[in-house]
Amino acid sequence: MMTGALLVALVGASADRVTLEAARTKAVRVRYESHYASRMAPLLTEALRFPTVRGNVAARDGQQAWLRRVAGELGLVVRDAGLVTEIELPGPAGAPVLGLVVHGDVQPVVEAEWAHPPFAGIEKNGVVFGRGAADDKGPMVQALLALAALKDVGPARTHTLRLLVGSDEESDNLDIATYLKDHAAPVLSLVLDSAFPVVVGEKAWNALTLEAADPYTVRAGAKGPWAVTSLSAGLAASIVPARAVATLEWRGEPGKLAAAAASLRRAPVDSLAIEVAVEGTRAMVTAIGRAAHSGVNIEGGRNALVFLARALDGQLQPSGAADLLAFAAQAGQDIYGTGLGILDDDPLWGRYAVNVATVRPVEGGIALTTNLRRVPPRTGPDLQAFLDRYLAEWNAAHGSRLVSRGSFWGDEPLVFDPHGKLVKRLLADYERATGVREKPAISGGGTYAKRLPNAIAFGMWFPGKPYPGHDTDEQITVADLHKGVDVLIEALVDLACGAPLVEAFKP
Repeated sequence: MMTGALLVALVGASADRVTLEAARTKAVRVRYESHYASRMAPLLTEALRFPTVRGNVAARDGQQAWLRRVAGELGLVVRDAGLVTEIELPGPAGAPVLGLVVHGDVQPVVEAEWAHPPFAGIEKNGVVFGRGAADDKGPMVQALLALAALKDVGPARTHTLRLLVGSDEESDNLDIATYLKDHAAPVLSLVLDSAFPVVVGEKAWNALTLEAADPYTVRAGAKGPWAVTSLSAGLAASIVPARAVATLEWRGEPGKLAAAAASLRRAPVDSLAIEVAVEGTRAMVTAIGRAAHSGVNIEGGRNALVFLARALDGQLQPSGAADLLAFAAQAGQDIYGTGLGILDDDPLWGRYAVNVATVRPVEGGIALTTNLRRVPPRTGPDLQAFLDRYLAEWNAAHGSRLVSRGSFWGDEPLVFDPHGKLVKRLLADYERATGVREKPAISGGGTYAKRLPNAIAFGMWFPGKPYPGHDTDEQITVADLHKGVDVLIEALVDLACGAPLVEAFKP
């Protein structure tokens, strides 16, 4: 039985620890505000000027060189690890490593759709604009400056802090797997690429890709007045398509072409519109919507491809392209997959997020890709079998020959115990920094936490605000950048200056 004296001593020791930690945190925060806060926007705008989209090796190399220079100037240790850049604040010899993980690559853009050039790196009226401002170059710069402030103040650290900056998270996702072949993973890692206060569940990332061979050859059967001669839409599976374009050939009565083309137009309503340009017997039909992250903010998007498919319903002669548009309209009945027969609604995880995303050319035809963010308990093979049956029934009912090829079912949800020690510590860190108590989050966006052992997503986006990653005119406020650093400093002093957690993910 614990004696009263022992209890008082333990309570006093705990209070002393909390007081010391608060003093350390305040000192680091003061250092950040006095020496580094003014560098936040300038550094982020510099980073945004590297167009690190898939395939731009020169931009990736340039950004990695920039990281080496900036981190070196901040007094941090920098190592080149191929597709990953290591930036380190060393702890005592042999200390365990606490990882911070971000990515420096970004999703593609259509520059003409942006009010501000996506790779100009512009700060205006306290807002930073550019591709990657939120996802994930903002967190990259936040982590750099938080480490610099912690280094300067010098509270006794029990851990080495290691920032890992990946380079192909938005595309091939091979950087971390390649890194782990020759490098040990941190003991624990915080992935700064999602939502606060801490993410205890990441939905699975799956994709249904349907191909139509010889898509522009008209089949016999009931005929609408238009034949599709070209079709394209979207930028990537993880972006709600902001633009979809179909070129149509008029096959109806010649005198009715102008009126028929005019009937396809839609004036702008809720960020959706359709423009029609006629040349001879052809009409170029362009649907305009609004981009958004398909996993984190799909409700903020306006799907141009689905809008186009609905506008052309009943207007097209039968063909493979027409089949894909009809399937797109059905799959996009809502953003939850109801049109595909997916009715799952888990009390914790919520519903699927389903984005009818792209139409692109493939060898011998065109392909429609639909991104699905899946919730438990259905597995990838379960969903594949379900949609294979759905497609077979669809083809039989519509006389089409769509084929599933290049689909992806290999990802599974990432699940953490919300009562785990690390989760509770991060929730407390967030509450101390913000004064707000929040519940753990579930995210539709997958992160490096699925690629690294003992890793969990922690920020840097605040709850209650639509996530702008993948959006046109992606942006983040300077105030939120500073606020995120406050939370990160709280967590770093807590976790990197205290005793290592044992079985951190268990209660």
